[in-house]
Amino acid sequence: MIKSIARFFLKFCLYTCLFSLGLFLILFLLYDEPVPEGKQGVQADRLAQKMLDRVNVKGWEKTRYVEWSFMGMHHFMWDRKRHLVQVRWSNYSAFFNPSTLEGNVYHKDVLVQENQAALIETAYGYFTNDAFWMNAFTQIYQGDTELRYVALEDGKEGLLVSYLSGGVTPGDSYLWILDETGLPIAWKMWVNVLPIGGLQVSWEDWETLESGAMYAKSHKSGPFNVSITNFKSYQNWKKGGHESDPFSSIL
Repeated sequence: MIKSIARFFLKFCLYTCLFSLGLFLILFLLYDEPVPEGKQGVQADRLAQKMLDRVNVKGWEKTRYVEWSFMGMHHFMWDRKRHLVQVRWSNYSAFFNPSTLEGNVYHKDVLVQENQAALIETAYGYFTNDAFWMNAFTQIYQGDTELRYVALEDGKEGLLVSYLSGGVTPGDSYLWILDETGLPIAWKMWVNVLPIGGLQVSWEDWETLESGAMYAKSHKSGPFNVSITNFKSYQNWKKGGHESDPFSSIL
């Protein structure tokens, strides 16, 4: 009896692995794409500016505090003027400067005495990834980037942004797909964490802030949805409903 159960379990695991491998190969053959070449130069810069104007990057420059939740798991407050961040996840809350990775971490409102650096590294990883999904278009000229204009088959225009160095995952490329007004409607990704290149994800459900800046609440690909929720922006901590400067502990 035990041997029969063991044989059944081994067969089940083998068939599951073969099915998963076959499914991956099918998806790879159907969806994997090489990074498009595109053209550098004036045309790429003009399209980049068109996109930045459409999402009102100047409004983003005037927006000081933003708060949001990513997939309901990570929660952020970002002072964009002083570049200070609070990241909350599980029972942790980290206050830190992303440029220096200096700050404090609390567990259930008690200051953590050990592993502060490791926890801030974790919080920094969440912030870097989740802020990118929130307003990646503001980062197309940040760091060592390369911009290329791509003419798409359906008549739309694409802006290929490659991050050559820096950040958490250098070497990643994103092809912004824009509508006729310059508003991003989707992007295709060539990133180290995904085995399939050219996966397309939408940018939709756009909202406009008081400053005029825009952000997309949903990013969909098939049945999957990357959601930005609980978003709010304000110009000083009092308008954000805080009784005192929320970052006073690390100033």
